[in-house]
Amino acid sequence: MATTKWVLDPAHSEVQFKVKHLMITTVTGHFRKFDLQVETDDDDFTKAKSVVFTSEIDSVDTNNAQRDTHIKSADFFSAEEYRHIKFIGKKLEKKADDKYVLTGDLTIRDTTKPITLDVEFGGIVTDPWGQTKAGFTVDGKIKRKDYGVAWDAVTEAGQVVASNEVRIHCEIQLIKQAVPAAADDKKSEKEITV
Repeated sequence: MATTKWVLDPAHSEVQFKVKHLMITTVTGHFRKFDLQVETDDDDFTKAKSVVFTSEIDSVDTNNAQRDTHIKSADFFSAEEYRHIKFIGKKLEKKADDKYVLTGDLTIRDTTKPITLDVEFGGIVTDPWGQTKAGFTVDGKIKRKDYGVAWDAVTEAGQVVASNEVRIHCEIQLIKQAVPAAADDKKSEKEITV
């Protein structure tokens, strides 16, 4: 089988996280800079050879500059010391129709732990410019304290300021990379000589 390479389409992708504030509302944040590269057997994502996701911690955006500065500090991500969050996918299993489960290792700060994410496969299409695209919706939950993001504060009334649970929501669009012409030529030569 041929290896197919896919790269992120950043204009049509987003990575969000959601955290309860005071346990009564949810604050949503996202990363403005992130990358995802995938290698598959042909177009079969269940036979992925490589899934590598990174996001730049310094690009975190919660629509509040003061809060963003705090999130980048040593209380949370410690962005000066740990510049990226990284996820290495290990296995994508089909559960039903377009529903999948992705397992892999997530690294935040200097801690790596296995996680499981729910994936909805949107399909593969060709856009008006001839590019082949694949779409996914990814959801999951982690406990931030498992990764050393342990800042805690409690109000005078005993309310937790920021929950330990973090919900992850991603909309991902990938672009299939063209096979280099040289590879096509070699393949053709091989087919002719066999």
